Amino acid sequence: MFSVIINEKAYSVEKTDKQLKVNDQEFDWDMKWVSDRRIHFIKNNQSMEAELISLDSETKTLQIKLNHKVVELQLKDRFDLLLEELGMDNLDSSGIQDIKAPMPGLILDLKVKSGDEVKKGDVVLILEAMKMENSIKSPGDGVVKDIKVSLNQSVEKNQVLISF
Repeated sequence: MFSVIINEKAYSVEKTDKQLKVNDQEFDWDMKWVSDRRIHFIKNNQSMEAELISLDSETKTLQIKLNHKVVELQLKDRFDLLLEELGMDNLDSSGIQDIKAPMPGLILDLKVKSGDEVKKGDVVLILEAMKMENSIKSPGDGVVKDIKVSLNQSVEKNQVLISF
């Protein structure tokens, strides 16, 4: 089972070996593939044609031209639906809030300042701990709101270093 969202309206789609159901009703349209990107439908003596324009597999969105109108579809597979059901579908959209010290140490270098835009994986500071230099990286994309430490400052484990 998966879900298709068209113009903010969700449709549940279930496919078995013998049939296709949309919102628990059998999908009994006459369909014929015209090419690898085009399909022709007939339902209640009405003819329609759909053509795939673009497909973004990372965001699970696609654009189709349906009877000369471009429509965007958002797909959700069974895993997306399960995460949604468990309330875990927007965990990464909240953005990063703080970077905390993973261990006690000394701030050797600050690579960012307030207002800087950082991407996931960018080194934001160098923390010396147990005579080793540790690059502290951003866990996500964001804009630095506040630097909570200064150069040569000693920090404790879980102390907030940078706020976003």
